[in-house]
Amino acid sequence: MTTRRAMSTGSAAVAAGVMLGAAEAQARPRPKAKPPVVLVHGVFADASGWNDVAARLVRDGHPVIAPANPLRSVSSGSAYLASVLATLGGPIVVAAHSYGGIVATNAAAGNPNVKAPVYVAAFAPDEGESLIDLQTWFPGSRLEESALDVRPYGEGLLDAYIKKEVFHDVFAGDLPRSAATLMQAGQRPADLRALGEKSRAPAWRAIPSYYLVARNDQVLPAATQRFMAQRAGSQIREVASSHVAMVSQPSATADLIRRAAAR
Repeated sequence: MTTRRAMSTGSAAVAAGVMLGAAEAQARPRPKAKPPVVLVHGVFADASGWNDVAARLVRDGHPVIAPANPLRSVSSGSAYLASVLATLGGPIVVAAHSYGGIVATNAAAGNPNVKAPVYVAAFAPDEGESLIDLQTWFPGSRLEESALDVRPYGEGLLDAYIKKEVFHDVFAGDLPRSAATLMQAGQRPADLRALGEKSRAPAWRAIPSYYLVARNDQVLPAATQRFMAQRAGSQIREVASSHVAMVSQPSATADLIRRAAAR
């Protein structure tokens, strides 16, 4: 009898402890889910350029997606990215590099779930501006016609690549040449018509933005980057980097995205 009573008492105590633990667990606030981050690559690159940044964000608990940017036109690329964003709940942070900036600027406009675009050495155009307009706004870009290989891919359609012999110095000067050689071999070209296509109303007019200026950029001059960032009212950080700041400065890039996500 005594043994049964003790066992019964012990079982009741265990049950009470379990119930108390469950109640305490329910009372404790659950960690807030971190917002998803969408990483948009530009021309002459692909989504793998975001790998080191994505690894840091994933370790922090952010859902990350780095979709393939079609690079056929600003309008079609923006529509594609907008369709990706439409599948995600808010708040969303969209980080874009280079040409990816004009795509993100258009795709995020009017989407209430997008809380902050982050521009990484990226084009942040105003309505009616094209990449060619902005690239030549200030002197210093070495991405001239002579640096491009142009290849037809259909009737009247032309793709542009950066030539092998200048890719490192123009695009990725602070990376080892071996790394730049692999990037050059796998670069994604752009339809030449996309470079002159005009942007629509920008997302940065309605929501706060962030900008990582690459001071040693030989594609998009740092002066142009500062101009666009200041015009957009962006929070600005600068790094001593080539055009591929997300590759050569992944920690600084991830930090700025974290700042945007924490807003």
